[in-house]
Order: sequence, then structure tokens, then C-alpha cells
Amino acid sequence: MFNLLLVVVGGGIGAGIRHLTSMGALRLVGPNYPWGTMAINIVGSFAMGLFIAILVRRGGSNEVRLFVATGILGGFTTFSAFSLDFATLWERGATLPAFGYALASVIGAIIALFLGLWLARSLP
Repeated sequence: MFNLLLVVVGGGIGAGIRHLTSMGALRLVGPNYPWGTMAINIVGSFAMGLFIAILVRRGGSNEVRLFVATGILGGFTTFSAFSLDFATLWERGATLPAFGYALASVIGAIIALFLGLWLARSLP
């Protein structure tokens, strides 16, 4: 239960930071391109890589990993978790599964979004 609380609190913090970043980008560069989302995904992935490498080097606890990686960074962007999964497969030498995962995740998510839009628009 404590681990869940760590993730929930961290996720709330990350989601709040994501919202503030999105609003800041919207005000700074306008609504014509998703600059905020792109920046969040790139910065979040960088932060995930940096954090995990430091955590592994210093032997950080599972609780810290749950709070920061799963919670804060997961709430900030799930793209960072996706990027970490890809990197884990890649570093294990599973090149083909890594690219299959990336392709299936991105294309699958886009198709699922369009299917959800279609379904919701089809309902009476």
C-alpha cells in the first residue's frame, strides 16, 4: 500500500508539472503545433535515462524508483517509460523486439485513438 501511495503522490506531481509545461508552451508559441507535448516527451525521456542511470550506479531503493520514475516521470510523460522499455530491450541485445515494440506501440496507440474517436462519434 505504501508503494502505491508513492506512485500516486509522484504521479500527481508529474501530472501537475506536465500541465504547467503545456500551458507555458501554449502561451509561448501558440496552439498551431504540439510543441509542449513534444518537449515533455523529450525532456521526460532524458530525465528518465539520467535518473535510472544514477539510481543504478548509486544503488537507489525501490521506493525512490517508484516515486520518481513511475510516479513523477510517469505522471509527467508515459513516453519516458516507453523510452526506457525500448532502451532496456535494446541493451539486452533484443534489437528486433525493441523496434517491434516501438512500432507496435506508436502505430497501435494512434490506431486505438482513432478507433476510440470513431466509436465515440458513432454512438447515439
